[in-house]
Amino acid sequence: MEFFVSIVAMALMIIGAFGIIILKRPLDKVIMFSILDAGFVLAVVLFKYLDVAMFAALAGPLSTLVFILSIVKIKEIRTKKIASGDVK
Repeated sequence: MEFFVSIVAMALMIIGAFGIIILKRPLDKVIMFSILDAGFVLAVVLFKYLDVAMFAALAGPLSTLVFILSIVKIKEIRTKKIASGDVK
């Protein structure tokens, strides 16, 4: 059973990594990062590093939130630059 769970963990990490590389929209990249993070936490749990898994499970949503806030802020700055005509 552990073998199949490890295959699922590797598949999640690979799908997330390729999704981050291939996709263009920033929010799609954040979704793929979350998928990669889920695979990573699953792999860490399989290796029985439960303290590391707990930290990764707590830090993952926080880093995703920071990514989303930075995307919103960058979009806001770009629209202000376009509206003011300050685009080079």
